[in-house]
Amino acid sequence: MVLRAVLFDWGDTLMQWTFDPELLVEGHRAGLQAIGREDAGITGRFRDAYLPMMFRQGAVEEIEYPGLVRSLLAEGGIEVTDDELERFLDAEHRAWGAARQLASTTHALLDALRADGLATGLVSNAFDPPWLLHRDLAEMGVAERLDAAVFSSEIGRRKPDRAIFDRALELLDVRPEEALFVGDRLYEDVRGAADVGMRTVQALWFRADEHPDGGEPDFRAFTQMDVLNAARRLHER
Repeated sequence: MVLRAVLFDWGDTLMQWTFDPELLVEGHRAGLQAIGREDAGITGRFRDAYLPMMFRQGAVEEIEYPGLVRSLLAEGGIEVTDDELERFLDAEHRAWGAARQLASTTHALLDALRADGLATGLVSNAFDPPWLLHRDLAEMGVAERLDAAVFSSEIGRRKPDRAIFDRALELLDVRPEEALFVGDRLYEDVRGAADVGMRTVQALWFRADEHPDGGEPDFRAFTQMDVLNAARRLHER
């Protein structure tokens, strides 16, 4: 089957995302400042009661982050309007900007794939509101190089659930066997995409995942340009 599209994970694949406890504090500070409210100790409660929800292993149902933040603020005695909640989320998200670092060859890789006649897509587990995530793609020069981008916060389901993969394939109008998926995680990315019927690449340039329940990738890429080589091999077939 001819290759028609290459789809990517976002964090630790096209860009590196680093959790920073200091940015957790800064994000809440910025959010409260944006709505003119005082610190009500929300970071401590978030760290103890909410943070475990954010990174729970194996869960495929995505959390509703704006509602979670509204509840967190209410616990601190802060009731917010929809507009205030949006401003809080916006300021908090921007405070985390330093944690998102685009890989140096991401633009070149996407440009080369499209020059070869391949469609490009993105499938990412991310709980932030979609309007913020798509804005990140635009501001980082990635949106213009993608033919489709789907986040779990839009679908309500996380990888490895097939719903999020199916949505991206639908937007690209390609069948699973015509697509190659690139991601760092062996369970969510490699196994999830393979179960849908896509061929897979494990991205190793930021991290080397070793999930015991993960899948076996068709290719392993130590640099982003290794992905281009794999795609060209499949495309030429």
